Amino acid sequence: MNERNVVGWFEIVVSDIERAVKFYNELFGFSMEAVDFGEAKMAMFPADFEKDLPGAAGALFLDTQRKPSSDGTLVYFTSPSGDCANEQKKAQELGAKIITEKYEIPEGHGFMILIEDSEGNTIAIHSRE
Repeated sequence: MNERNVVGWFEIVVSDIERAVKFYNELFGFSMEAVDFGEAKMAMFPADFEKDLPGAAGALFLDTQRKPSSDGTLVYFTSPSGDCANEQKKAQELGAKIITEKYEIPEGHGFMILIEDSEGNTIAIHSRE
């Protein structure tokens, strides 16, 4: 049995890296910067690569071969505030489309919202409260 989470890395494809970095920084209250990664541009979400922490690290990724989409993989972010209603409010202030307002996930799995980010990707934000 694997003692780690199965997801080791994720990338959210963007069409405007600067706009996407600004959106996610303001939504979640952290500070990412776009950097050149070889021929590509990316901005990594905060992670500590020295520790074996649960969860997965990831990045925004400017890719000329792929396009942002609301129809693909759904990434769930953990609410930094502990209540995804706070991120829902912030997303609305940033002009994001709220796809699904905060609702309770059955069987005690917490709460979630679905929003469309600045690039057209659908993301989820999860909280226990």
